[in-house]
Amino acid sequence: MGDGTFRVSGFRPLEEATDRDLSLYTDRRYRSLAECTRAGALMVSAEADFFPGPQVVVDRPVLAHARIAGLFAPEPSEFRGIHDKAVVHESSRIGRDVTIHPMVTVGMDVHIGDRVTLFPGVFVGDRVRIGEGTLVHSNVSILHDCVVGREVIIHAGTVIGSDGYGFVWDGRRHVKIPQIGTVSIGDHVEIGANNTVDRAALGTTRIERGVKTDNLVHIAHNVVVGEDTLIVAQAALSGSVVIGRGVIIGGQVGIGDHVSVGDRAMIGSQSGVAKSLEPGEVVSGTPAMPHRLWLKTRGLLTRLPGLSDRVRDLERRVEDLVRRLEERN
Repeated sequence: MGDGTFRVSGFRPLEEATDRDLSLYTDRRYRSLAECTRAGALMVSAEADFFPGPQVVVDRPVLAHARIAGLFAPEPSEFRGIHDKAVVHESSRIGRDVTIHPMVTVGMDVHIGDRVTLFPGVFVGDRVRIGEGTLVHSNVSILHDCVVGREVIIHAGTVIGSDGYGFVWDGRRHVKIPQIGTVSIGDHVEIGANNTVDRAALGTTRIERGVKTDNLVHIAHNVVVGEDTLIVAQAALSGSVVIGRGVIIGGQVGIGDHVSVGDRAMIGSQSGVAKSLEPGEVVSGTPAMPHRLWLKTRGLLTRLPGLSDRVRDLERRVEDLVRRLEERN
């Protein structure tokens, strides 16, 4: 709607936009910002009668934003090719249009697909497979025998294929269980910064297609994370956990070992999950309980000191009544 010749040069939030920027307005809570914005155009779900400039009206503006914002993103690096300060073993196979920055190490018998980018400080261990179009940011370690799919993004500082946490007490000391499995990451996965994905003790730790993890997530040995699952920051999945498809795991969630979480379940932030969840369950709290019950329980917590005082007062009154009755008898 409005001036069809208007040219957009950037995409910025309402409070920072200039008269050449497109901005997003989706929530009435931000109307005061929208009324004062200097943005040249708005993306909205319905016409905003208070805004005089051009408006892009779409059914799902947040989704539209996700799809077009990348057009305004700067290139992460202008360097192309394999830098002479990278170390690539002669037995490795490198695809077309691959970019390998300085201080990258690529081990023996590695297969790297077309259009892969490895930023400075990346370590790729022996026999690793990386699919086409994958982007690996600085100081990521992908250890031996791991498999990374196509169009994957791995953010800085993440470790793929570290040893799982396994020890056995022999009566005198803890004996390490060799972690001889691997990690497999599916296509279109995005792994946040400083994640740790442990290799399996035996078999494979699996992160399936379309999974998105936030920063500081830990995924232990032999875990399976189903397709399109979201895992928010500081969550930790213990060994042999199985997560279904489309699950949402909130920040700082802890899931105990060998627990299964059904498809499309939702786990609220800071929850502790010690028992398996059915598909579609929505839980919160520690121990995790149905979300509505947790809301009621949380509402009672602040009242507990007063309730405790009332109970003690009632106990004293009952004791006094019992004593008086005994004296009369």
